[in-house]
Amino acid sequence: MLIYGVSFDLVGKQPIVLLKTADGNKFLPIWIGHPEAAAILMKLQSQAPPRPMTHDLLSDMLEQLEAQIVRITVTELRENTFYAQITVQQDGREIEVDARPSDAIALAIRAEAPIFAADGVIEESAIEFEGEDVDQDQLDAEVAKFRHFLDEVTPEDFAVENGEDD
Repeated sequence: MLIYGVSFDLVGKQPIVLLKTADGNKFLPIWIGHPEAAAILMKLQSQAPPRPMTHDLLSDMLEQLEAQIVRITVTELRENTFYAQITVQQDGREIEVDARPSDAIALAIRAEAPIFAADGVIEESAIEFEGEDVDQDQLDAEVAKFRHFLDEVTPEDFAVENGEDD
C-alpha cells in the first residue's frame, strides 16, 4: 500500500488517511485521530518538530535498541475499527506488536517501512476507481482537487483546541 494522502471527512471533520494499492486503483480510507493525522502529515511534508513527538521518540528508541520496523500491516476490520500490526526485527528475530493503523502508519513513514493490508481488509473496505462506469475526466478532476488540498493543508489544520467538543 502507498500513502495517498491525509484529508478530512467533510461531514464529521474527522481526519482520514487514504492508502492506495501499489498495483491498482483501490483505495482504503481509514478514519484517524487529529494528532496522528498531524504526525503523518508532518512527515509527508518533510517537516520536523522542534522536539521529538511521540512517533519520533518511538522511532528513535527503536533505532537506539538496534531494532528496525520491517513492515506494518492493516490486519482486519472488526466492528468498524481497523487493526494493525507492526513487525519489528531485533537480533535476527521478528516481533509482532498490536497497534492502531494510524500509529503504525506514522511509524512506517519514519522508518521508511512498507505498508501492507490484508486481502480481506481490501476486499471488504477498499473503494475501487476503475471500470467502464468511471468517467476518467471526473476522476482526474477529483484527484486534482484532492492533490490541491494536500498541497495546501498543514499539520496545524489538524490541531484540536482543548475543551472543544467534536
